[in-house]
Amino acid sequence: MSVDTFANDPADMDALLTPYARSMGITVHDLQDEPILSVPFSNTVQGRPSHYHGGAISGLLETAGYGAIRMRLKKDGRTQVQLKPINITMQFLAGAKSETLYAQARITKLGRRNANVEVECWQDDRSRPRATAVMNVLMGEIEDEAPEASDTSGT
Repeated sequence: MSVDTFANDPADMDALLTPYARSMGITVHDLQDEPILSVPFSNTVQGRPSHYHGGAISGLLETAGYGAIRMRLKKDGRTQVQLKPINITMQFLAGAKSETLYAQARITKLGRRNANVEVECWQDDRSRPRATAVMNVLMGEIEDEAPEASDTSGT
């Protein structure tokens, strides 16, 4: 499946978002290379008055990172992969005020068993990031579970 096909399928775009991300109002805007996600300012993501809560920023960064990995894995034909965080480091660089917040991830390494991703978020000027994240993610193939053996010992 080409990236263009992926970008034009709304079901695939929605698959990048977890229920948590949807509840925050995160949307996917662009899937040309790596997805650009955004979240509009609202009471749901507000921390101190007129600023985003750090947890909302972290949620956006994490969602962008996992979305980039999922998109690349799908492009490579690896759809049965479970992602587990090894380490996620957030750096809050400046207060994110009451404007739409955007995030995009860049995969720095995608191996067979792990991925390394850098994510940044910005508002009006991409050259002035509000926060960044570095993610190390373990990727495990999902295997079909074998049916349980029945106990015939009569105990």
